[in-house]
Amino acid sequence: MANPADAITVGCLRRVFAGESVTDPIVQCVQIKPMQSQANGVERYRVVFNDTNNFIQSMLAQQMNWIVTEGKLKKGSLCKLTAFQANSVKDKPILVILGLDVLEEYGESDKIGQPVALEMLKAEAAEETKPQTDNISGNNFYGNKQSAPQQQAQQRALPSRSNGAKDSAHANIYPIEALSPYAHKWTIKARCTHKGDIKTWHNKNGEGKLFSVNFLDETGEIRATGFNDAVDSWYEILQEGSVYYVSSPCRVQLAKKQFSNVNNDYELTFERDTQIEKADDNDGVPQVRYNFTSLADLQSVEKDTTIDTIGILQEVGEVSEIVSKTTSKPFSKRELTIADNTGYSVRLTIWGNTAQSFNAENETVIAFKGVKVSDFGGRSLSLLSSGSMTMDPDIDEAHKLKGWYDAAGRNENFQSHANTMGNTSAATGQRDQTKTVAAIRDENLGMTENADYFSLKATIVYVKQDSFAYPACSTEGCNKKVTENEPGEWRCEKCNVTHPKPEYRYIMSLNVSDHTGMLWLSCFDEVGRMVMGLPADDVMAAKDDGDEKKVQHLFQDANCKTFVFRCRAKMDTFQDQQRVRYQVLSAAPLNYAQEAKKLAELIKQYNIDGGDSLFVN
Repeated sequence: MANPADAITVGCLRRVFAGESVTDPIVQCVQIKPMQSQANGVERYRVVFNDTNNFIQSMLAQQMNWIVTEGKLKKGSLCKLTAFQANSVKDKPILVILGLDVLEEYGESDKIGQPVALEMLKAEAAEETKPQTDNISGNNFYGNKQSAPQQQAQQRALPSRSNGAKDSAHANIYPIEALSPYAHKWTIKARCTHKGDIKTWHNKNGEGKLFSVNFLDETGEIRATGFNDAVDSWYEILQEGSVYYVSSPCRVQLAKKQFSNVNNDYELTFERDTQIEKADDNDGVPQVRYNFTSLADLQSVEKDTTIDTIGILQEVGEVSEIVSKTTSKPFSKRELTIADNTGYSVRLTIWGNTAQSFNAENETVIAFKGVKVSDFGGRSLSLLSSGSMTMDPDIDEAHKLKGWYDAAGRNENFQSHANTMGNTSAATGQRDQTKTVAAIRDENLGMTENADYFSLKATIVYVKQDSFAYPACSTEGCNKKVTENEPGEWRCEKCNVTHPKPEYRYIMSLNVSDHTGMLWLSCFDEVGRMVMGLPADDVMAAKDDGDEKKVQHLFQDANCKTFVFRCRAKMDTFQDQQRVRYQVLSAAPLNYAQEAKKLAELIKQYNIDGGDSLFVN
């Protein structure tokens, strides 16, 4: 193995902070510590680097966290620093690491040399000793308060980043990661990854308009908003996918997280003299950056979390119109169904112009950035106005997903998160047990004051065709029954609005059977869609058209389908008589791999216990 001491770029840290040009210096990592970002809760890592003469505190940019979490960077590792920024915080020099390569061929070794802490350069240290006055309240992008002299020192310690002649007209190019309210006379070179629609407002103070865009470079992403005159100046200029130089004056302020899914503590506001220029080259500027969550993992994601996801388009719903409860204005929605290679599918709603212009074919790979996780109907997704979607993106995850689908996924039955409740009993917090029909009756489930929860693997033998659906309010999240006052006017008393037509939703009774008996189950719309294979609107349309043959065919197709039903058993009163009602909370098609594993476990237990346990359930 090569000698690590021979590979280190001796004295490089002092040269970096002296303003010298140092290309790809090699240093040793001697310490790694996690730290918590004060603003957004995202974990950051502080690393100490050694060049044998000096050591220095460094901070990894958020996009470099993976190199620690995946165990690539370790104490004693040698690293090549490929992108970095010299900075200062509270009189101390600090290096922001934007990119590094771990030289694994050197392994890990003890601390090399006898390094001492790198001190501030004399010119900076002298100015730091001047009387300090507090600046406006706030944190820099490290989360530390700074006085005015410290801010000035920080500005000197942030050398510009340029690409030679290509950026010669924009010499002071900053990484987005380094932007803060204390940065002045900066330029970013970034890709516009999202442009929202123009929005207007009217209130007692007047009226106006605005739009927002997201900018991305190799260090991070930031949101920018333009108001009134800025809308006229820049809305048509800025186009998704193109790269621009954006230069101050442009206000940097704390981000309003309720309006944005961008992972940045700050956001930009265009001012009268903000300069924006399209870049002739895209060197060093990445495409959209994703942090995908698989569909199987949605069950463990908190409600209202914003995520990125990718899936194969399975179903495209029609455009419908709903009325906003807050503004009473109508807007368009369209429901998509996507699936991925974890065996799950999910309903994802898109809105407005995006819903109206959507024209992707089934089996298209779509990457979504900025979707909100909802617990409505179990787990569903909604594309935020600040989010975006890309058809067949040229990324590894998309190619992998498409290859899997073509090879095996096209014939797979997907599970749904519909009406999931964590697969635990609300009363006991324990995982639901799989029961047979006979066990459900023998154990008198649902006969006590508290509801009982269980899972049942059963086959549908009959679906009641009378009263299988009801006319529901189409306002998002309502689903209350509407009444027809006159043709073309369906009234929702809860929302106090009238719709031109209802959205029919399933409310079905299923007769299911296993090898021990039969049971009646009741279910709602999400499970009804799985059973019937299409929305209730389509079945009602066939019924209203008088196509009884088609209706009969649809209900016959639902028979003989086998599902794993997750159910709640609870005492109910109907026509002055008490009975146990078995309500389906969620359903999933058989996962044959899981069923085979269960059988294998039963056989294994049978061999251990001498044959008794095989017949427990």
